[in-house]
Amino acid sequence: MNYEQKILEAEDRIAIRELVDNYAFCADTRDAQGQMALFTEDTNFEVFYDPKSGIPSQVINGRADLFPVFDNLNTYMTTMHFNGQNSVKLSGNNATGVVYCIAHHLTIEDGKQKLMVAAIKYHDTYIKQNENWLFAERKLFVDWIENR
Repeated sequence: MNYEQKILEAEDRIAIRELVDNYAFCADTRDAQGQMALFTEDTNFEVFYDPKSGIPSQVINGRADLFPVFDNLNTYMTTMHFNGQNSVKLSGNNATGVVYCIAHHLTIEDGKQKLMVAAIKYHDTYIKQNENWLFAERKLFVDWIENR
Protein backbone atom coordinates (compact mmCIF):
# COMPACT_ATOMS: atom_id res chain seq x y z
CA MET A 1 0.00 0.00 0.00
CA ASN A 2 1.49 3.33 -1.03
CA TYR A 3 1.43 6.56 0.98
CA GLU A 4 -1.62 7.99 -0.83
CA GLN A 5 -3.60 4.79 -0.26
CA LYS A 6 -2.69 4.86 3.45
CA ILE A 7 -3.94 8.46 3.70
CA LEU A 8 -7.23 7.57 1.98
CA GLU A 9 -7.68 4.57 4.28
CA ALA A 10 -7.02 6.73 7.34
CA GLU A 11 -9.56 9.29 6.10
CA ASP A 12 -12.16 6.52 5.63
CA ARG A 13 -11.51 5.15 9.13
CA ILE A 14 -11.91 8.61 10.65
CA ALA A 15 -15.13 9.21 8.68
CA ILE A 16 -16.57 5.89 9.87
CA ARG A 17 -15.68 6.70 13.48
CA GLU A 18 -17.40 10.09 13.07
CA LEU A 19 -20.48 8.27 11.70
CA VAL A 20 -20.54 6.00 14.76
CA ASP A 21 -20.07 8.92 17.15
CA ASN A 22 -22.70 11.05 15.35
CA TYR A 23 -25.20 8.22 15.87
CA ALA A 24 -24.61 8.42 19.65
CA PHE A 25 -24.62 12.24 19.64
CA CYS A 26 -27.95 12.33 17.76
CA ALA A 27 -29.41 9.79 20.19
CA ASP A 28 -28.39 11.83 23.22
CA THR A 29 -29.63 15.13 21.77
CA ARG A 30 -32.90 13.52 20.58
CA ASP A 31 -32.23 14.33 16.95
CA ALA A 32 -34.14 11.40 15.42
CA GLN A 33 -34.08 12.95 11.94
CA GLY A 34 -30.32 13.46 12.15
CA GLN A 35 -29.88 9.89 13.35
CA MET A 36 -32.00 8.57 10.48
CA ALA A 37 -29.90 10.53 7.96
CA LEU A 38 -26.89 8.39 8.94
CA PHE A 39 -28.49 5.34 7.27
CA THR A 40 -29.03 4.27 3.67
CA GLU A 41 -32.57 4.41 2.30
CA ASP A 42 -32.79 0.60 2.25
CA THR A 43 -31.01 0.05 5.54
CA ASN A 44 -31.49 -2.97 7.77
CA PHE A 45 -31.59 -2.34 11.54
CA GLU A 46 -31.92 -5.25 13.97
CA VAL A 47 -32.10 -5.31 17.77
CA PHE A 48 -31.14 -8.40 19.75
CA TYR A 49 -32.18 -8.26 23.42
CA ASP A 50 -30.99 -11.88 23.73
CA PRO A 51 -27.84 -12.03 21.59
CA LYS A 52 -27.41 -15.76 22.23
CA SER A 53 -30.72 -16.61 20.56
CA GLY A 54 -29.59 -15.43 17.12
CA ILE A 55 -33.13 -14.20 16.50
CA PRO A 56 -33.67 -10.44 16.46
CA SER A 57 -36.26 -8.98 18.81
CA GLN A 58 -36.93 -6.18 16.34
CA VAL A 59 -36.20 -5.72 12.63
CA ILE A 60 -36.58 -2.47 10.73
CA ASN A 61 -36.09 -2.31 6.99
CA GLY A 62 -35.75 1.13 5.47
CA ARG A 63 -34.59 4.46 6.85
CA ALA A 64 -38.12 5.92 7.01
CA ASP A 65 -39.21 3.26 9.51
CA LEU A 66 -36.43 4.10 11.99
CA PHE A 67 -38.19 7.17 13.41
CA PRO A 68 -40.25 5.36 16.12
CA VAL A 69 -37.15 3.51 17.35
CA PHE A 70 -35.08 6.67 17.74
CA ASP A 71 -38.02 8.77 18.97
CA ASN A 72 -38.54 6.23 21.78
CA LEU A 73 -35.50 7.72 23.54
CA ASN A 74 -37.81 10.59 24.49
CA THR A 75 -39.22 8.29 27.20
CA TYR A 76 -36.01 8.95 29.14
CA MET A 77 -35.13 12.18 30.92
CA THR A 78 -31.63 11.95 29.48
CA THR A 79 -29.24 9.43 27.98
CA MET A 80 -25.51 9.12 27.43
CA HIS A 81 -24.12 6.68 24.88
CA PHE A 82 -20.39 6.24 25.39
CA ASN A 83 -18.64 4.54 22.46
CA GLY A 84 -15.56 2.51 23.27
CA GLN A 85 -13.34 0.36 21.13
CA ASN A 86 -14.25 -0.37 17.57
CA SER A 87 -12.83 -2.33 14.69
CA VAL A 88 -13.25 -1.62 11.00
CA LYS A 89 -12.42 -3.74 7.96
CA LEU A 90 -12.35 -1.69 4.77
CA SER A 91 -12.99 -3.01 1.27
CA GLY A 92 -13.23 -0.12 -1.19
CA ASN A 93 -16.53 1.69 -0.66
CA ASN A 94 -17.74 -0.98 1.75
CA ALA A 95 -16.72 -1.79 5.29
CA THR A 96 -17.75 -3.80 8.32
CA GLY A 97 -17.14 -3.12 11.96
CA VAL A 98 -17.93 -3.82 15.59
CA VAL A 99 -18.50 -0.99 18.07
CA TYR A 100 -18.75 -1.31 21.85
CA CYS A 101 -21.06 1.08 23.70
CA ILE A 102 -22.20 1.66 27.26
CA ALA A 103 -25.58 3.40 27.17
CA HIS A 104 -26.97 5.16 30.24
CA HIS A 105 -30.71 5.90 30.39
CA LEU A 106 -32.01 8.13 33.21
CA THR A 107 -35.64 8.40 34.34
CA ILE A 108 -37.39 9.90 37.34
CA GLU A 109 -40.11 7.69 38.85
CA ASP A 110 -42.07 8.76 41.92
CA GLY A 111 -39.49 11.48 42.54
CA LYS A 112 -36.62 8.99 42.51
CA GLN A 113 -33.84 8.80 39.97
CA LYS A 114 -33.56 5.47 38.14
CA LEU A 115 -30.72 4.51 35.86
CA MET A 116 -30.67 1.74 33.28
CA VAL A 117 -27.22 0.91 31.92
CA ALA A 118 -26.91 -1.27 28.83
CA ALA A 119 -23.77 -2.88 27.46
CA ILE A 120 -24.17 -2.89 23.68
CA LYS A 121 -22.20 -4.22 20.75
CA TYR A 122 -23.08 -2.95 17.29
CA HIS A 123 -22.23 -5.13 14.30
CA ASP A 124 -22.21 -2.73 11.39
CA THR A 125 -22.02 -2.75 7.63
CA TYR A 126 -21.03 0.60 6.14
CA ILE A 127 -21.19 1.90 2.59
CA LYS A 128 -19.72 5.01 1.04
CA GLN A 129 -22.30 6.88 -1.06
CA ASN A 130 -21.63 10.28 -2.62
CA GLU A 131 -18.36 10.51 -0.66
CA ASN A 132 -20.19 9.96 2.68
CA TRP A 133 -20.10 6.86 4.86
CA LEU A 134 -23.52 5.57 5.97
CA PHE A 135 -24.87 2.60 7.88
CA ALA A 136 -26.14 0.01 5.39
CA GLU A 137 -26.88 -2.34 8.28
CA ARG A 138 -26.70 -2.02 12.05
CA LYS A 139 -27.26 -4.94 14.40
CA LEU A 140 -27.61 -3.88 18.03
CA PHE A 141 -26.76 -6.64 20.52
CA VAL A 142 -27.62 -5.96 24.18
CA ASP A 143 -25.10 -8.01 26.16
CA TRP A 144 -26.52 -7.05 29.56
CA ILE A 145 -28.68 -4.48 31.34
CA GLU A 146 -28.31 -3.18 34.88
CA ASN A 147 -31.06 -1.24 36.63
CA ARG A 148 -30.05 1.05 39.48
